[in-house]
Amino acid sequence: MSFSHLGLSDKVLSAVAAAGYTTPTPIQDQAIPHVLARRDVLGIAQTGTGKTAAFVLPMLTMLEKGRARARMPRTLILEPTRELAAQVKEQFDKYGVGQKLNVALLIGGVSFGDQDIKLTRGVDVLIATPGRLLDHTERGGLLLTGVELLVIDEADRMLDMGFIPDIERICKMIPFTRQTLFFTATMPPEIRRVTETFLHNPEKIEVSRPATTAVGVAQFQVAVGREPHEKRELLRRLLRDAKDLNNAIIFCNRKREVALLYKSLQKHGFSVGALHGDMDQSARTAALDQFRKGEIPLLVASDVAARGLDIPAVSHVFNFDVPHHADDYVHRIGRTGRAGRAGTAISIVAPLDHKSMAAIEKLIGQSIPGADSGHEVAAADSMMAPSPGESGQPREARARDGANDAARESSRAGRKPRREREPRRTAGARHAATPPQAADGSHAPPAVPPPPSRAPSIGRPEAPRLPRESEAEPADHSHLPAFLLRPVRARV
Repeated sequence: MSFSHLGLSDKVLSAVAAAGYTTPTPIQDQAIPHVLARRDVLGIAQTGTGKTAAFVLPMLTMLEKGRARARMPRTLILEPTRELAAQVKEQFDKYGVGQKLNVALLIGGVSFGDQDIKLTRGVDVLIATPGRLLDHTERGGLLLTGVELLVIDEADRMLDMGFIPDIERICKMIPFTRQTLFFTATMPPEIRRVTETFLHNPEKIEVSRPATTAVGVAQFQVAVGREPHEKRELLRRLLRDAKDLNNAIIFCNRKREVALLYKSLQKHGFSVGALHGDMDQSARTAALDQFRKGEIPLLVASDVAARGLDIPAVSHVFNFDVPHHADDYVHRIGRTGRAGRAGTAISIVAPLDHKSMAAIEKLIGQSIPGADSGHEVAAADSMMAPSPGESGQPREARARDGANDAARESSRAGRKPRREREPRRTAGARHAATPPQAADGSHAPPAVPPPPSRAPSIGRPEAPRLPRESEAEPADHSHLPAFLLRPVRARV
């Protein structure tokens, strides 16, 4: 099976071959002939199955004939986020190399003036987010009466973001005789109502059951305590102990949590970027480009990055926060295991997240096993294990015990007058200064801590710690008055 039997033009076929693709995916194989036949299409498929090319390739073939008019686009593609809209434009630039098509992008974060200039020249393909599109129509700079084909992509994400009323307004501005292509990964009741209203006898293409996850993604959940710092500690341990971790997207529910986790990982030596809705467009684009190029292996993101972003080689996805909506889980883990690759998705589950996990398991129709963290626990235990010559007690307990032993020995040996005693030292310093004794009473050499089992699998090495005040050189107090330098007797 190849692209040649789908009815695409020679220019499009040569562009597909130049991109290195020879076999269409199931959604492409079933949808492209119906799009070329000018039928309405309702496509339901998992994320990462090639839905974008399923409408880009036939649109390029259909747009080879005809000409665009000023401020009247011939086709319209609606996307929920700026990143998705920019990604679709990249697909048109990639496969439309041999064609002279005008493709315009209407998204927020860009000046209206530049966008108005493109619209005035005439647009064959208009890719827009609903909010910015309505802004242009209300300003009188855009007419939708010439739209022949409408594409609504990631419709379930549109529902989550509250764009369905805007979609209904836009559909009423477009001629009734248009062709409509509707793509979604899940099918909630509200989306079903919209399809029944605006699609006319559509060809339903369902290559997978709604809300199913990719077969190649291994899913796990790891329990954690209630405190936020416990979740961050567990995440760092998972990142350092993960096998075959090349890069990862870490999802949080809130923008504030994205910023906090980003700063925490940076502080602990990880090379990481951030992506959330409050960032300006240039910063969001720069973070995505760095992650795609491998300059930063970790990306902390809100659900802005969970829908449709095509980053093919993501090896791991971590749900730092379990999503409140079960549908979001399907889209989050869809960032890994794309195009038949293997991937790993790990969710960090706090006690308050058990209800959300139960809803997720019910939606996807399978139980998510607990992670086999034996190697992780062993690694953590080896990091916490005492060195030879030390007891298995915690560091604080050993310091207290050493201080008590030293106090008892000094009481037996008799007390000197207060002025003849040495200055007081802290318990930790006294314990460090007293070397352990061997069985014959001689001093044993200090124990050398074992080297770490292995270097962290990802991230920069931790920065060297600054010396404590007690270890630093004494300060020069010669400029102070003499009465301030007089020793003061401590009260007992």
